[in-house]
Amino acid sequence: MKTLQIKTAQNVNINFTVANIGQRLLAFFLDNIIKFAYLYFVYYVFDFQAVERLFSGDNWTIKAVGILVLIPVTFYSLYSEILLGGQTLGKKLVNIKVINEDGFKPSITDYVMRWFLRIVDFNLVVLIGVYIYSVDSNNQDFLLGLAFVAGKLIGFLLIIFTNKSQRFGDIIANTVVIYLKDAAKFSDTILENISNVYKPTYPNVIRLSDNDARIIKSTFHIAKKNNDFKTLIKLRSKILEVTDIKSVHKTDNEFIDVVLKDYNYYTQSM
Repeated sequence: MKTLQIKTAQNVNINFTVANIGQRLLAFFLDNIIKFAYLYFVYYVFDFQAVERLFSGDNWTIKAVGILVLIPVTFYSLYSEILLGGQTLGKKLVNIKVINEDGFKPSITDYVMRWFLRIVDFNLVVLIGVYIYSVDSNNQDFLLGLAFVAGKLIGFLLIIFTNKSQRFGDIIANTVVIYLKDAAKFSDTILENISNVYKPTYPNVIRLSDNDARIIKSTFHIAKKNNDFKTLIKLRSKILEVTDIKSVHKTDNEFIDVVLKDYNYYTQSM
C-alpha cells in the first residue's frame, strides 16, 4: 500500500495509508447503489409517470420536475463529503476519507473542486457523447461505447499510477483519500472531526504545538477509557498552565475534548 507522510509546522511526521484502487472502487460502487436505490424509490414508489400524465403536453414542467428529482444524485458526493467531513456513505462503509495533503480537513472550495472535476475523471463521456451525436457518423454506437469506457478509465488510471493515488480532481484540489484502519490509526493523530458550523471556545489553544495536541489526545483517550480520573485532572491542570485558559467547562472530559476540537479549528483555519 502507498503511504503519505505529512510534516507539520512543528516538524512532527504523521503517516497515513493511502486508499487503494480496490477500496475506492468499492466505495464508488456502494455510492452508486445508494443513488440507484433513490432513483428507483422516486420513479416507481412515487410513480413519476403520474407526473408525466398530470403535465401531459407541458414538456418544460416535466423536464423541470426531472431535473429536481436528479439534483440529490448529481450533488450527492459534494454534499455528503461536506456534511460527513470527507466521506460519502460508501466511503464511510469502506473506512476511507478525504483529507487535505497537509493532513487537515479540506475546505468547502476543495470539496467543490473535487466534485466538479469528476466530469474529467469519470464523466468525460458526457462531453464526448454530445460531440459524437453532433457529428454525422455511421459509427456513432461504436464511438459512444469507446467514449464511455475511456471516460470512466481516466480517473481510475490516475488513481493507480499517481504517487498518492490521486485522480485529477484530487491533484487540483490538493486532496488525498486515506484508509482509516491502518497501523497509524486516524484517531492517533491530532485530527478531530468538527462540523463546518463549529464555534471555538478557547483561542489560547494556539499556544500548543502539534506535538502537544497529539500527546494530549493520546493521554486523554487512554485515561478516559480506563476511567483514570487522576490523570484527567493532571492533564487539565497542565493545559490550563501552558495556555492560560480560563475554563468554562465543569468536567475534565468536556474541557479536554473542546480544547482538542478548538486546536483543530484554529490550525485548520490558518
